[in-house]
Amino acid sequence: MQYRNFGKTGEKVSALGFGCMRFPVIDGNDKEINEAEAIKLIRTAVDSGVNYVDTAYFYHGGNSEIVVGKALKDGYREKVMLATKLPVGHVKCEEDVEILFNDQLRKLQTDHIDFYLLHAINADSWKNKVLKFDILPKLEKLKAEGKIRHIGFSFHDDLWAFKMILDGYDRFEFCQIQLNYLNTDYQAGIEGLEYAASKGLGVIIMEPLLGGKLAVPPESFANLLPKDRHPVEIAFDYLWSRPEVSLLLSGMGSMQMVEDNIKYASRCSIGMMSDEEIAVLADAKKEYDKLTVIPCTGCQYCMPCPAGVLIPKVFSAFNLIADGGRRQIKEVFPNIEDVAGLCKECGSCMKKCPQQINIIEMLKIVKDNF
Repeated sequence: MQYRNFGKTGEKVSALGFGCMRFPVIDGNDKEINEAEAIKLIRTAVDSGVNYVDTAYFYHGGNSEIVVGKALKDGYREKVMLATKLPVGHVKCEEDVEILFNDQLRKLQTDHIDFYLLHAINADSWKNKVLKFDILPKLEKLKAEGKIRHIGFSFHDDLWAFKMILDGYDRFEFCQIQLNYLNTDYQAGIEGLEYAASKGLGVIIMEPLLGGKLAVPPESFANLLPKDRHPVEIAFDYLWSRPEVSLLLSGMGSMQMVEDNIKYASRCSIGMMSDEEIAVLADAKKEYDKLTVIPCTGCQYCMPCPAGVLIPKVFSAFNLIADGGRRQIKEVFPNIEDVAGLCKECGSCMKKCPQQINIIEMLKIVKDNF
């Protein structure tokens, strides 16, 4: 395993972190984790040198933290730096911060969190939650008590909001942003990565595969990629090549993913990708941008839908159209137009979507296409 400096924290983190949002589940139920298998995956990764494990209050319907707590028993807690996130949207008053935090400690079966993040901050939640309820002083208090070691935030909004948040609080030690070779100018993007690093923050990358899309890319731009490596390794190498990247998170849901990612991480280095290879990925991005696709990563933040729309499943199926697969879509989702048509336009999903997708309009497009 390769290790990197984590900004001004003084920590050394593995180049690969274990993201705990995509555990194997039972019968397709996201809330019902296959605990035995998930624990085996985490421990295999840790035994292979991964020392950063990332979970959150919401993941797997609130069950991810519980499984992570079980996985880190038997001496594994001491081998890793544990990260979880304050569900800022659940904070309705100042007292909620400590109530939620203590509940997380209980589920994780630990007395401290190494890296504690404000979850999915944007301009609105920064103003109307973080500042309104004085959340940051409360986290500082928990840090002074030894219950939190480092304070940071994860982010989903535009670049200007990212810079505003970084400039609005000088005690952040790290941040987590979405980045991959297709999202270079989306949300924080490359400019945000460089800005955070210039302030001494460790930077964690989430969605390095864009919800798995870059693992099996559409044929039209897959043909543009280098043939000497798997598409997953190419996507990871693009990020690992950057000196500002402290680590990238991968939601590993199978032993094959763990073994492959460990192998890729073992040969990563800063500057590993040539200018020619980066130019090829820029061409691939141009090709991808031409495709009619919905930028859904399958994070499930929009679920459950009150009307019963299986939003991520509908969008995942519809994105097969990028490969010219109208017939293929109907094979994997025969009643896609009926399910998309269940939408009552209540808008609850759109308030929670990190990608800021106009879900109501996209569901109409899906329905009209069929």
